[in-house]
Amino acid sequence: MTFGLALRLAVAASLLQSAPAKDVRPFPEPEAFFEAVRVNLARSQDDQKLFAYKERRTELNLNPFGKLGTGGVRVREVTPVEGGSAVTIRVIERDGKPVTDSEPVRRPMRMSARGRRVVDDVAATLDISMNRRERLDGREAIVAVFKARRDAKPQTREGRIARDFSGEIWIDELTREVTRIDAKAIDDVAFGYGVLARLNKGATVTLRRELVHENLWLPVSMRFSGEGRALLLRKLTIDFAVDWFDYRKVL
Repeated sequence: MTFGLALRLAVAASLLQSAPAKDVRPFPEPEAFFEAVRVNLARSQDDQKLFAYKERRTELNLNPFGKLGTGGVRVREVTPVEGGSAVTIRVIERDGKPVTDSEPVRRPMRMSARGRRVVDDVAATLDISMNRRERLDGREAIVAVFKARRDAKPQTREGRIARDFSGEIWIDELTREVTRIDAKAIDDVAFGYGVLARLNKGATVTLRRELVHENLWLPVSMRFSGEGRALLLRKLTIDFAVDWFDYRKVL
C-alpha cells in the first residue's frame, strides 16, 4: 500500500467516525401527535389564569427616529383575581429602578373558550409537518415546519396573523409541548386595517415556552423584529422583547 493511499483511507475513516449517525427512527403518527399538542396548548390557555407572574417588556413608543420598541423597559406584576375572571396589573420597576407608588389596574381576562377557539383556528390555518429531531435545552424535540394552507379562512385575529407567517416549531417529544417557535413574515402584515401599522415581509418572531409548574408549560419570552410603516407614512423599525417570569400559582 502506498503512503498516499494509506493517508486517504485514514482521512476517510476519521470522517466516518466523526459524522453523526442519522436518526432513522420513524416519527410518531402525525394526527395523534399534533392533536395532543393542540390539547396541551388549549389547556395552558385555561390554566394560565390561575397564575401570577411578572412581565418585562420594552415599551412600544415611537421616538423621533422612527424606532418602535426602543423606549424604556418596565416590569409589571400581573395577579389573577375574582376566580381568574380578571387580573390586576401593577408596575413595579421602570428602567431598572423600583417603582413604589404605582396603583394596580384591574383588567378583565379573556374567556378560556376564546383561548381554545384561537388555538383551533390557528391550527386550522396552518399546514404543519414533521421535519427532523433535535435536542433543545437537553430534551429531545421534533421540529415541525409550518406554512399557511392555501384554502385557509381564519376566523380570529390570531389566525389571520398566522396566515402571513411560515417557520419552524420545536415540540418536546415526550410531553407533546411546544417549546419554541421561529416564524418569519412571508407577506406584509397589517394592523388596524393597515392604518395603524404595517409590517414588511421578512419580520421575525421567536417565542419560547418552558415548564413552569408541575406539567404546565407557559410562555417565557418573545422577540419580535422587523421594519414597516406606522400611520401609513412613517417608517418604523421594531425591536421588541417580552419576558414572563416568576410564575406562581395563586388560585
